[in-house]
Amino acid sequence: MDAPVGPGARLTLDHAQANYLCKVLRLAGGDPVLVFNGRDGEWRCELERGARRATALNVVEQVRAQTASGDLHYLFAPLKHARLDYMVQKAVELGVSRLQPVMTRHTQAARVNSERMRANAVEAAEQCGILSIPDIAPASALERALADLGTDRVLIFCDEDADMKDPVAALAPLRRAPPVPLAVLIGPEGGFAEEERALLVRRSQTVRLSLGPRILRADTAAVAALALVQAVCGDWR
Repeated sequence: MDAPVGPGARLTLDHAQANYLCKVLRLAGGDPVLVFNGRDGEWRCELERGARRATALNVVEQVRAQTASGDLHYLFAPLKHARLDYMVQKAVELGVSRLQPVMTRHTQAARVNSERMRANAVEAAEQCGILSIPDIAPASALERALADLGTDRVLIFCDEDADMKDPVAALAPLRRAPPVPLAVLIGPEGGFAEEERALLVRRSQTVRLSLGPRILRADTAAVAALALVQAVCGDWR
């Protein structure tokens, strides 16, 4: 729900929303529905239904105040279709605040559907009770994406050739108070080209992170890396 939500508001439903509430969930007029828009917290509403279909939600009361979003950027080489859907959903569940597709030499997917990414992000937030929707950045070349990070944000670069093989030890120096802004980068399954790897290694404020002795698919690596970061130096502490 993108519209502002507040006491006494009436939220008009579009066709897809009305169809989902009435035909999929089989709700009747007056049934309660929880809504959020990523800005105003979570609200209990009552379904208003006409003779043939739902038309609106009438806001009754706030049940949760808006929670502050984290500050964890996730940069990734796009994957194809279902695997990208899965990766976006898991990134949202793991507390990512910004999703940044990065085009590299060996990226598999030539195009990124931002609307599909947003739909998956919203679905994950709805299912897990998350009130903040991450920003969906347009796809960008690796060099440009790194420049957009700025100099203060620490980049955690998942690298099978990292000298330090213990990922917890590699992340331990980032346990600071107050916490530093972080970004995680997962490359394509074909790996980074040599010039891309050199660009990453040269960047200051970069931590090379090993994900263990096994070869992981990119969507699996995303879950592993984000869980490690949140547990060692993120908001799981």
